[in-house]
Amino acid sequence: MDEKLPFLFGTVGSPLSTPSKPGGTVGGILRIREMGLNALELGWVRSVKVSVNTCEDIKNTAAQNGIALSVHAPYYINLNADKEEWPKSRQRLIDAATYGNLAGATDVVFHPGTYGNNPQDALFTALLRLNEVVDEVRSYGNKICFRPETMGKSALLGSISDLVLMSKKINGVEPCLDFAHLFARSGDGSLNSRDEWKRILTMVEQELGTGALHHLHIHISGIDYSTKGEKEHLAIKDSPLNVKEIFIALKEMNTMGRILCESPLLEDDALYLKSLWESI
Repeated sequence: MDEKLPFLFGTVGSPLSTPSKPGGTVGGILRIREMGLNALELGWVRSVKVSVNTCEDIKNTAAQNGIALSVHAPYYINLNADKEEWPKSRQRLIDAATYGNLAGATDVVFHPGTYGNNPQDALFTALLRLNEVVDEVRSYGNKICFRPETMGKSALLGSISDLVLMSKKINGVEPCLDFAHLFARSGDGSLNSRDEWKRILTMVEQELGTGALHHLHIHISGIDYSTKGEKEHLAIKDSPLNVKEIFIALKEMNTMGRILCESPLLEDDALYLKSLWESI
């Protein structure tokens, strides 16, 4: 971590400006380093199709360049899937954790799924299944941290309460706080001030301990929303989300960790986020 900053900054997925040679994730890591950023989330959002040798190259390149790695697992994971679909979701999550670990990633971020007809039953099912997955991965000696992500629609598993409960009940699970999703989730533009964000962070601290605030995993982008929640990601400066208020809340709560950008401008906005933090 940069000695001057409590957060690492980077992108979810390789920078858009990654050159064609060497290209791929290795090229993305080198581009991250070149720009003065220091974190990269491997965007395995469609599927996990990577060889053991490629994982070794990714791990070595990141280590040589001081880049912290995480993985974004495939979108098609649902802890509340029906009995026929669950084995596929389960395997996707296990593959992301397994190959992510081989590539040197410390964390695997994933979308937890849908509520279906009964949110309480969905959360109970999600807890059982996630616990089973974590236990299996741990049995292989894999210590990667599982990070369910806060989601931008109220119909989806992924409220801050959902994630805090998962993290509280299962060792090796901690939340990925997507602030844009949290902002959009209510559909009314609320949750956009430092005091509101501090209440969220205080809840995390009270339920998971102060240590949870010292290794936060954060996603930030601009976002458009409707009454049903998230519509699409936007460039940060094109969005009503007040990122400065988020950063002030994070600073006043003495937080640390990683901040990863998911906006369409990706590395440009990641650099903007870093400079904004430095100004605060």
